[in-house]
Amino acid sequence: MSASYLPYEPDQDFLLPPSLSEWLPEGHLAYFISDSVDALDLSAFHARYDKGGPRNQPFHPAMMMKVLL
Repeated sequence: MSASYLPYEPDQDFLLPPSLSEWLPEGHLAYFISDSVDALDLSAFHARYDKGGPRNQPFHPAMMMKVLL
């Protein structure tokens, strides 16, 4: 059974600002962090939730790593 996370769409538009790419300049540190986390092997985080079971839907591990960093 695969894990079921809350929706995580980093390219979605927001109310304010309309898009992160319009808010952050090109070359901003946030883009580096996002790309670095996307390149990480987060399978250990996914494995914890692959077994299913009665619990709330967790946030996506990639999103949580980006917030932490």
